[in-house]
Amino acid sequence: MITGRDPSDNGDMRRWLFADQLGPHFLDEPDQPVLLIESKAVFRRRAFHRQKAHLVLSALRHRAAELGDQALHLRTETYREALAQVREPLDACHPTSRAARGLLRSAGVTVHEPRGFVTSPGQFTAWAQGRRSLRLEDFYRHVRVLHDVLMDGGAPAGGRWNLDADNREPPPADGRLDVPPPPMPVEDDIDAQVRADLDRWQDEGVVFTGRDGPRLFPATHAEAAARLRHFVTHRLAAFGPYEDAMLAGDPWLAHSMLSAPLNLGLLDPIDAVHRAEAAYRAGHVPLAGAEGFIRQLIGWRDYIWHLYWHLGARYPHTNRLAARRPLPRWFADLDADAVQAHCLSDVLAGVRDRGWVHHIPRLMVLGNYALQRGWRPAALADWFHRNFVDGYEWVMTANVVGMSQYADAGAITTKPYAAGGAYLNRMSDYCGSCPYDPRRRLGDDACPYTAGYWAFLHRNRQRLHGNVRLAQPLRQLDRLADLDAVVEQERHRGSRAP
Repeated sequence: MITGRDPSDNGDMRRWLFADQLGPHFLDEPDQPVLLIESKAVFRRRAFHRQKAHLVLSALRHRAAELGDQALHLRTETYREALAQVREPLDACHPTSRAARGLLRSAGVTVHEPRGFVTSPGQFTAWAQGRRSLRLEDFYRHVRVLHDVLMDGGAPAGGRWNLDADNREPPPADGRLDVPPPPMPVEDDIDAQVRADLDRWQDEGVVFTGRDGPRLFPATHAEAAARLRHFVTHRLAAFGPYEDAMLAGDPWLAHSMLSAPLNLGLLDPIDAVHRAEAAYRAGHVPLAGAEGFIRQLIGWRDYIWHLYWHLGARYPHTNRLAARRPLPRWFADLDADAVQAHCLSDVLAGVRDRGWVHHIPRLMVLGNYALQRGWRPAALADWFHRNFVDGYEWVMTANVVGMSQYADAGAITTKPYAAGGAYLNRMSDYCGSCPYDPRRRLGDDACPYTAGYWAFLHRNRQRLHGNVRLAQPLRQLDRLADLDAVVEQERHRGSRAP
């Protein structure tokens, strides 16, 4: 299927926009001719979450509708099949994956600098040059100065660079956070057609994971901008203190719900940064909230993007902890009903039903459990990529392989993000209704996270030797009279759902 206008009507080179480059900031001029391609083969090759497939196709088709005759919109089996129908020179902004970059090069497409991030590759390279370690905090401070964000003269606003210590409040005791929910999109005829197409594809044998459901995330720049405005006005003030908290009855808390539209390219992150800072400067939100949100954008998001390219093509297969167990079937299939552990069951159900949970359930429930059991990091990164609406290869590689699974033995983090049930009990309301006791590591009611923590340290004692942040718990291993029994218990747990 081809729609579009004759490129001879405009002297500009046609801009190929990938499905994660859909915002207005990816065009040089508002009327620049555009190429948009839907490749069905992408969904044949790997099983993506049904709601992720819907969001990506909805966003791409909404962009095509916005552009009208300005866009050449091709729906084909493969990208190369589409390119064979294009008879004009193309250019593109640098894509977000190595595979897409290789495709552009082989097709002779002119490639420009990346967009959709706050810092450029040259700025990151200049910062990283000669450094023995590439720590997030150092990069974050550098970007703050470089872009004059939350700076008062030459000093950080409020006298501190990082207010993370102020943003670790446990969840409210009554189980609810008094903020309005994020505005939800209203589906339209384009969404209805996407859903019909995905139903037909499934009938033809294309496999998806997760459950279908109403679209929860913006698919247009206008929807994304409205959600950003609502977040800054109504939710940002509460974001900071509770950004690490988890509530079974409230998956959103005060999170922005902007990761998916940001990673689709619908928003320019620097605009979100400026809006958050302006709210702080006007006295509408506390510094801790604004700083925590801004750190996620100009710190972590840009940092992870640059690491994807900087660490190289072999990094996704890094496995310094020799974690080689396959993902168990219940986890791979998002079978939350097979799990008794309340936290893991609820979080896995969130992935199944929404294709999204916030960063602490990802890291400290899903990633923590996988780390303790020694699941293969590359397989876990692929699982996150396919099952999260905001998941892309560049997003999940360092996030999962490096941060969550510590497979690089500390290249980007100072210690593994492993924790027992005490952490989950403190930061959530899961444990009170769970059949497992976070205080127990042995027995039928032993918390799989508490037991798994000690089994993980035992299994990796030699590999983690010398990590000063783990010196105390590693010494404590020798004081556990029941360590052998705990290790044996966890060995028998194996791939069974806890």
